[in-house]
This record gives sequence, structure tokens and C-alpha cells, in this order.
Amino acid sequence: MDRRASAPHPGHGSRTALVPAARLRGWVDRFAASHGPIAEDLDDDGVLLRAADGATALLRAPWPADGRPGRGATEVDRLASLANQERGLGLLLVRKGGYSIAAASGSTILASKSGSRFLEAKATAEHAARVFSEHHIEYLVPGGDRVLVEQVLSQPLLRAIAGRARLAFLDVQAPKTAVLAKCAADACAVRITVTDPPV
Repeated sequence: MDRRASAPHPGHGSRTALVPAARLRGWVDRFAASHGPIAEDLDDDGVLLRAADGATALLRAPWPADGRPGRGATEVDRLASLANQERGLGLLLVRKGGYSIAAASGSTILASKSGSRFLEAKATAEHAARVFSEHHIEYLVPGGDRVLVEQVLSQPLLRAIAGRARLAFLDVQAPKTAVLAKCAADACAVRITVTDPPV
């Protein structure tokens, strides 16, 4: 459908899931099986599913269309198609206990650098500049400690990268090489906020 609808504000009875684009249609089918027939509406933030029992699910693409909209017969199909496109990502995950930096194409890690302790912002920015400079970075994926991430991005070496559009901030407790693949996959996933039917 084309009309725009306002999504309910997430609150009590709401939860968020990250679903890979390839599994989105199956997720929607299971949602309908649990809550009854659904209507698809465009929402300012994505696609809003309204189920017969009053439950809703707001589906948000990981990135904007930027002139490359998804294809398909329904809003869900188009959103899944958009999320399935590969985009150039720059992951910058920073905490006091360490850092991980990666260039990725979609969920595929192309190059990375990690350290077991957080260096000063300038040194971490130098590592990030080296990793990002050889790859096409369309979107920045920050994660970890927001203050430390901003300190790194404020360094002159990363001025161009800091100006890139940012995807959703990732909650990363321990930045290290082992988490990069999952973080890249999470960055590419469709974010779904489910609100339970009213009591």
C-alpha cells in the first residue's frame, strides 16, 4: 500500500530483532501466522505491518535507498531487496578494552585491524585511515563506546570518513577480530521492532 501510517511508539511489550534480508519473508510469514492477517503500510521509518490482533512490526532497512531502491511486488519484498544489496561499510568499534576496525562489502570483511587495548584517539584514527583508504566506504558503522568513537572520528585523518552517513550504532562490549563478521552482518540486517497487541 502507498499510504503512510504512524507507527506506535515502542514501549512496554516491544522488542527489536535483527533479521537478514534473505530470511525476512519467512519472518513476516511467521508473524502473520502468530497474529493473523497483516496489512503493509509505508511508515516514515520503513514498512509497518499491522496484524489482525493489534500487534505491529516496524521493519527498517539497514541503509537508505540512495537512488538504488529495492525491487519486488510488495513493500516487504522491496525492503528485503534493498537490504540485500551490498554496500561499502566502514566499521569502527571502540571501547577502553580494545578496538576493531574493518572495511566490508555487505557482510563480507575485506580488511581489518584490531587491538587489545584502546590506543589514544590519534593512533586509532591512523589505523582506521589505513584500513578505510583502500576500500569504497559508503556508510560508517560505529559501535562500542559513543564518546570514544567520537574522539576517534574527530581526528583530522578521518575528516572525510566522519562525514559519511552512519548506520545504526552497534552495542559491542568487546571489540575484537572475532566479532567483526557478526557486527557486519548485524549492520546489514533488517531491524524489526515488534509491539505486542494491546491487552
